[in-house]
Amino acid sequence: MLPQEFNRKKVYEAVGKRRLFARAFAPPNVIIQWAKRSAQGSVRFPRLTGFMRDFYTPPTLQRITLSKKEDNQETFEKPVCEPGRRLLALDLGRKRVGVAVSDEQWLAVRPLKALPRTSWKKLLRQVYEIVTSFDAQALVLGLPLHLDGKEGEEAQEALRLARNFQLSLKIPVFMQDERLTSHEAENNLRSEGHSQESLREEVDSRAAAIILEDFISNRKA
Repeated sequence: MLPQEFNRKKVYEAVGKRRLFARAFAPPNVIIQWAKRSAQGSVRFPRLTGFMRDFYTPPTLQRITLSKKEDNQETFEKPVCEPGRRLLALDLGRKRVGVAVSDEQWLAVRPLKALPRTSWKKLLRQVYEIVTSFDAQALVLGLPLHLDGKEGEEAQEALRLARNFQLSLKIPVFMQDERLTSHEAENNLRSEGHSQESLREEVDSRAAAIILEDFISNRKA
């Protein structure tokens, strides 16, 4: 059991893995070219495993050369994500999906009504409607790592859904470490005097709001 009052960053330090990060997915054509150049030794893969190794762009790599012409060089730039349009965040729970949205200038974040976790098609349709209604420029998904920073089955599922969202929505999808955000959201709701029933209905979207706040803080840092 975690104490009622805790600091997530201190918990990360305690386990020696303070890694708040957000990385963007690269499209398949870039992955193919990247793999070819990696085989030639001109581009090095990051130290990632499984799905992350195949679909992440490394956080320090700003540009990947795709092909060269005589007087021109074509490049792929990492997705632009800057204040000016809203961001949408999802906390993928087993029964509900928490939803939160920012304002255009990323100064405020507010939770929205959580979505029921049903079939992929229904979830995609609901998320598409929210993205369209708020004109969101990017989607941020919580990545449920273990406290030591390792991936588990839930993290692999979140990465799989992130790839599907990007392919379907045609907008950048970012992953944000969500360790202990649900516990923080639950403690915040309890301190505000919410009932147990209200807590169950709102905790997922409150967690999504914390995930989005962490993502924005990291982008501004």
